[in-house]
Parts: sequence; C-alpha cells; structure tokens
Amino acid sequence: MSNFPRRSDRLKKLSSKENIIRFYRTSRKWGEFSNFYEAEILINGETWSTNEHYFQAQKFTSNPEFQQKIKNFANPRQAAKFGRKAKGLRPDWEEAKDEVMRTALRAKFTQHQKLKQKLLSTKDAKLEEESPTDSYWGTATRKDGSKGFNKLGLLLVEIREDCQITGNGSAQHHHPSESDANRFNTPDRN
Repeated sequence: MSNFPRRSDRLKKLSSKENIIRFYRTSRKWGEFSNFYEAEILINGETWSTNEHYFQAQKFTSNPEFQQKIKNFANPRQAAKFGRKAKGLRPDWEEAKDEVMRTALRAKFTQHQKLKQKLLSTKDAKLEEESPTDSYWGTATRKDGSKGFNKLGLLLVEIREDCQITGNGSAQHHHPSESDANRFNTPDRN
C-alpha cells in the first residue's frame, strides 16, 4: 500500500481548489473584488472613490461632518482606519451593515462594465476574501477556531447571480421596501 493519495482523491482536491477564488490585495489577481479597489460609485447622487469610502461613511449617518471627512480621504486605507476608530457609530449598524455593503457592491458591479464582466468570469466559483484579520467579511480564523463568515465573498456571489439572471445585477435576493431604503440610507437602485 502506497502512502501517496489515490489519483481520484488528488483530482477531487484539485477540482475543489480550482472552484474557489481568493482575493484580498488590490495589486494581486482578483483584486478588483476588494473594497479598496479604486472604482468610483454613484449612490444617492453622491460619488464615492471606492466601496470602502462609502461603507465607512454609512456608519455615521447622523454625522454629516464625519461622512464628508471619510469621503474626502485620499485613499480607502485612511477611510477604513477612521471609520473603524471613530466614536458615534449609528445604533443600527450591526443590522444595517450587510445591506450597506450589498448596495455598494451592486453599484460597483453594475456601474462598471469591465468589473461586471470580471465578476461574471468567475462563473460558479466560490469567492473568498482572504483577509488575515477579518472573520466577518473575510475568512480569517474566528475566536472559536472556525473559518470566518466570508460575508463579502457571499455578497459578491449574490451580486454575480443577480447579474447572471437579469444581466444587470438588479436585486433578486432582496427587495428592500421604501422604508428599508430610508432606514438604511441606501436606495434599491437596481
């Protein structure tokens, strides 16, 4: 008996690896999926330099000065740093953050044809944000030792499926009511 894995086991392992696309840094392959990737988005008549700028600003809907400060940061790293440390987070942030991210992703991948095509090119692959520290949005190890939730990857798959079904990324999975859109300060744009 050989200590080498059987050929069929090796092939299964290879095919499962090929069906996962990992991303994190904008400078690496698939970096377009990162929220730090520079692609302007237009939401509620306002232009944001990156998804990260928009996302961080939405933490402070009752503080327009903070929102403007975040919007004006030269790069997404500065926006993220400020948004993660500033006091005065909106009280419903934990409930709102997924919808805020969904809105930003939908804008990014419907307003930029090249990015939409890049997302569609992943076909049915699982998408994973390979963050070394974020176990909610990425796959970083959680305190209990399990793999992170990968919420960003899951939302990207949702947007991809919407684009595959409708051709334009309009919401198929979630249709917020007008009151939801107002409550989250994020419109159902598509």
